[in-house]
Amino acid sequence: MKSPQCQSTQTGKNGHRRGRQCYKCKQCGRQFLESYRPWRYSREVKQLCIKMYLNGMGLRGIERVTQIHHTTIMGWIRAAGHQLPEAPEAEEIPEISDLDELQTFGGKKGNKLWIWTAVNHKQAGILAWVVGDRSAKTFKQLW
Repeated sequence: MKSPQCQSTQTGKNGHRRGRQCYKCKQCGRQFLESYRPWRYSREVKQLCIKMYLNGMGLRGIERVTQIHHTTIMGWIRAAGHQLPEAPEAEEIPEISDLDELQTFGGKKGNKLWIWTAVNHKQAGILAWVVGDRSAKTFKQLW
């Protein structure tokens, strides 16, 4: 067994980590495992977490159900959001759509924000959205 840091063969066993044998180099003191497993989640798990989020489940709720940390899920959602186009093509805009609004706050309850969304009535998907106050000026940006 070689140390990954100094390539020394003077190593000894040093307990177990999650049921796997650990080693320690007698030269440099580095602790290591014989082989490491990749820490990746399957594509299906990522898609399931994103679907849960899009269906209104909170990040902490998804964390409780899947046992995956909420910041990991947040990164997947952010990456998926960057892949979306900015605006739909003209032929994709439906004749019937629903408008919805959601109130939330940033930092403290006094900082109220309104998220306005235009949702496709016949298919799943958000057509457009805008964040602002609850004024006609903000609504006109969405319209």
